[in-house]
Amino acid sequence: MADLTGFNIDAPRWDQSTFMGRLKHFFNITDCRTALLPDSKLDEAKALVESCRAGSTPPGTTVEQLHYAKKLYDSAFHPDTGDRMNLIGRMSFQVPGGMAITGFMLQFYRTVPAVVFWQWVNQSFNALVNYTNRNAASPITPKQIGVAYATATSTALATAVGLNLYTKKAPPLVARWVPFVAVAAANCVNIPMMRQQEILNGIAVTDENGNKLGHSRKAAAKGITQVVISRVTMAAPGMIILPIIMQRLEKYRFMQKITFLHGPLQVMMVGVFLIFMVPAACSLFPQQCSMAVSKLEPELRESILSQYGEKVKYVYFNKGL
Repeated sequence: MADLTGFNIDAPRWDQSTFMGRLKHFFNITDCRTALLPDSKLDEAKALVESCRAGSTPPGTTVEQLHYAKKLYDSAFHPDTGDRMNLIGRMSFQVPGGMAITGFMLQFYRTVPAVVFWQWVNQSFNALVNYTNRNAASPITPKQIGVAYATATSTALATAVGLNLYTKKAPPLVARWVPFVAVAAANCVNIPMMRQQEILNGIAVTDENGNKLGHSRKAAAKGITQVVISRVTMAAPGMIILPIIMQRLEKYRFMQKITFLHGPLQVMMVGVFLIFMVPAACSLFPQQCSMAVSKLEPELRESILSQYGEKVKYVYFNKGL
């Protein structure tokens, strides 16, 4: 039996400073099978993680059991609060949730009512995901959530409907790409709006040992920008490449006979893309983001220099997902 004395359950299994290390980590915690587990199983995993942190791991526990418990903990509990996240907002639900919504957005793009409905559904889903994966150290009021949701949804609808009308005479493939443009535009609004408190008041930053140094608006802007890039990247391959594939497939006679299956087929193909793109997009940037002290706001930089001198060169913060 393995000796678990001094076992650090929070130590990364893979090197988080490299893309491949982060990719393995996110393949692990975005495993959509974990979304099927009951809350009781997740709570057991949390209890085991917390007992290991406290140095009281139950006798007979193996390293494999600890790694699996940490996988479930990371997939279902918020890194800032330790609270269990709602199911739909978890990254482990991105594949089943995203594939259904994206597939139908790509299928029903021709009429304005269909565009409005599916863009509304997508932005409702995105708003919940963004809220769930925010940096929880910066609270947001219900009113701010409502404004963020309304603004992002309006942006997506205006973009989608406007482009849908504008591309009526454009080549068919151009019209198929309208949903992606709308999703990308909405992400650029939805995420900053949902996390506006971080931009207005700053995000908590620490030194490499986790000692809090203050709040930084510049750090918040950097983290949120990286999240926007990741989310657009997550959607891009499926929403850009799949329309090309479908346009070519629809020329075949057998596809013209099964038009009722085009929607489900696109849902399944989007799922194939997302299985790889969710962890890959999350891996583009480290979740524990860093920033040079020299790039912080002058007042925070001076505060750190007066307390620590030149010892602290970088600050660290959770950018969210």
